[in-house]
Amino acid sequence: MAGGGAAAARAAPGARGGVRIVVAGDRGTGKSSLIVTAAADTFPINVPPLLPPTRLPDDLYPDRVPVTIIDTSSSMENRGRLAEELKRADAVVLTYACDQPATLDRLSTFWLPELRRLEVKVPVIVVGCKLDLRDDEHPLSLEQVMSPIMQQFREIETCIECSAFKQIQVPEVFYYAQKAVLHPTAPLFDQEAQTLKPRCVRALKRIFILCDHDRDGALSDAELNDFQVKCFNAPLQPSEIVGVKRVVQEKLPEGVNDRGLTLTGFLFLHALFIEKGRLETTWTVLRKFGYNNDIRLSDDQLPPPIKRAPDQSVELTSEALDFLRGIFLLFDSDGDGALNPTELEDLFSTAPESPWDGAPYKDAAEKTALGGLALDGFLSEWALMTLLDPVRSIENLIYCGYAGDPSSAIRITRRRRLDRKKQRSERNVFQCFVFGPKKAGKSALLNSFIGRPFADMASTSEERYAVNAVDLPGGTKKTLILREIPEDGVPKLLYTKDSLAACDIAVFVHDRSDEFSWKRATDLLVKVASHGEANGCEVPCLIVAAKDDLDPFTTEIQDSTRVSQDMGIEAPIPVSNRLRDFNNVFLRIVSAAEHPHLSIPETEAGKSRKQYHRLVNRSLMFVSVGAAVAIVGLAAYRVYAARKNASS
Repeated sequence: MAGGGAAAARAAPGARGGVRIVVAGDRGTGKSSLIVTAAADTFPINVPPLLPPTRLPDDLYPDRVPVTIIDTSSSMENRGRLAEELKRADAVVLTYACDQPATLDRLSTFWLPELRRLEVKVPVIVVGCKLDLRDDEHPLSLEQVMSPIMQQFREIETCIECSAFKQIQVPEVFYYAQKAVLHPTAPLFDQEAQTLKPRCVRALKRIFILCDHDRDGALSDAELNDFQVKCFNAPLQPSEIVGVKRVVQEKLPEGVNDRGLTLTGFLFLHALFIEKGRLETTWTVLRKFGYNNDIRLSDDQLPPPIKRAPDQSVELTSEALDFLRGIFLLFDSDGDGALNPTELEDLFSTAPESPWDGAPYKDAAEKTALGGLALDGFLSEWALMTLLDPVRSIENLIYCGYAGDPSSAIRITRRRRLDRKKQRSERNVFQCFVFGPKKAGKSALLNSFIGRPFADMASTSEERYAVNAVDLPGGTKKTLILREIPEDGVPKLLYTKDSLAACDIAVFVHDRSDEFSWKRATDLLVKVASHGEANGCEVPCLIVAAKDDLDPFTTEIQDSTRVSQDMGIEAPIPVSNRLRDFNNVFLRIVSAAEHPHLSIPETEAGKSRKQYHRLVNRSLMFVSVGAAVAIVGLAAYRVYAARKNASS
C-alpha cells in the first residue's frame, strides 16, 4: 500500500479553505521572525510588532493545501483578539525561546491551560525558537525537556526546535502543523500504548470486509490490487504485493495465510505506517471510504436531516427489516435464536461503538435469561433508535453492511391529524407516553413489558424507555414504545406547543390502593388532555389501575367510573405486576393507538369551548337566515311596486 497525502488532504476537514495556523506565545519568543522566515525563506532584519495574516506558497508542501499563518500579540490589551483567533484556529503553534527558560515554563503554567479554558480543541505544535542562542553548557535533549509537559497535555501533537536566524527547521514547523490538521494522530493512535485506537480498528475492519469480495477472511492479490487502485489511483506491481506480504509475515506470521492478507495483517500494516510517521496513508484509506476526522461516516455519506411534521414519525422499511433479520441470523453463531453480548458486540464491531451501550437504549428491550436479544428484542431496539434518531439509525445500518440506498431504509409515517380523520393508523411503531405520580407503578409497568421479574423493580425519577413487539389477532405484530414521563418532568414536557405531537397514546398509571395517587393521576390526565385540546394535539388516553393485588381505596370504583364517564374514555384497566396479571394491557394500548379518533378525553373546559362554538355558529346561522329572508322580502316588494307602477 502506497501513501496518498494529497488525496487525503483534499477530503480533509478544513482543507477546502486551507489550513489556518495561529502562532501564540510570550513576547520576544520569536513568533514574527519565524513566520516571515517561513514565508520569505530569509531572516528579516526589521520585523513589525504584529504581522498581518501570512499565506505560504501552495506548493511549499506535498499536500498543496493553502496555509495561512496568523500572528498574535501577547499583550493584555489584545487578549480578547487573541482568544478570537485561537478559537478559529485549525492548529496552534506555541512558541518559547530556547535562551529563556521562563518562557518554556509559561507553556504549562499559562498557555496550555488557557487553550483548555477557551475550549480550543485543535492540535498544538510546541516550538522552541532561537535555537542558535541556547546555552549549550548544560545540554538537554528536546525529549527530556518536553516529555513531562506532553504527559500532562495530551493535545500537544509535536515538539520541535528551530532557528529563524540560521534557518534551521523553519519550514518543518508549519509542515508539522499542517500535517496535524490534515492527518491527525490522536484519532488513530494511542501514543502511550503504541496501538491503534478502538474506533480506528473498527473502521479499518469495516473497510477490510468491504474489500474482501469473496468473504474468505483474507485479501487476495487481486483484492489487494483493487484496494490500492480505489484508494491511491495506482495499481501494485506483483513484486510490491509480495514485498508487502513478506514484511507482514516476518513480523506477524498470522497476518498472512494461503488466501492472502488477513485482517490482523491489514491492521498491522496501518499501525506500521503510523509508527513510521506515514499517517497520510491511513487517512487516505479512511477518507476514500467516507470517514471524517472523528472516524465516523461524513455527512455526505448520510441522508440529510429528515424533514417531517411534528406529528409524523420515522420507521424502518420492510427492506431494512429484511436486511436486519438476515444480519441477526448471520451473527447468531451458536444458533440459539438470540444474540448474546459477544455476538452483539461482533455485529457492531464495524461501527464506531455499539450504539446501544448507553441511555436510552441500554436495557430498553427484553433480554433472554442469558442476557441476549431475541429477534423481537433486536428489531425493537432498531425501531426505538429509528424513532428517536433516524439518521443515526441509518448510519449504523451502513456500518453493519446495508448496501442499499440509505433513503430506502426508512419511511415517514402519515400525519396523526390525517390518521384521526381516516379513523385508522397505518403505523407499525407506536409511542406511548406513560404518566403517573411517584410510586404509582410506572416503572413496574415498563419492566413487566420487557419481561423483568417483579423483584428487580425499583422506583426511578428519570425518563426511560421500554420497547417490545406486541402480537395482534391475525398473526401480525406491532412495536410498542413506552416512554416513562416522571411526575416532575410533566411541566417541562407540556411547556412547548407540539410536545404531545410525538405521542400516539397516553397512559395514566395510579396505585388503586392510594386515593392520593388516584387524584394526582387524574390531575395529570386533565393537564395533558387540556394541553392537547388547546393545541390540536389530542391523543387517545387510557387509565391503568396498578397494584390490583392490594385492596382499593374506599371510593375507588365510584370515582373511576365518574371520571371515565365524564371524560368519555374507557374505565381503568386493573393490572398486578406482583401477580403477573396484566389484563392484556399492552394489546389494549396498541388497539387504542390504532384507532386515534377514539378514547380521546374531553375536559370541562373543552366541553365549554365546544358549546360556545356551537352557540356562535348557531347565532351566525340565524343571522344569515334572517338576512336571507329580508333580502327575499325586499326583492318581492320591488317586484310588487314595479307591477303597480306599470298598471297605473
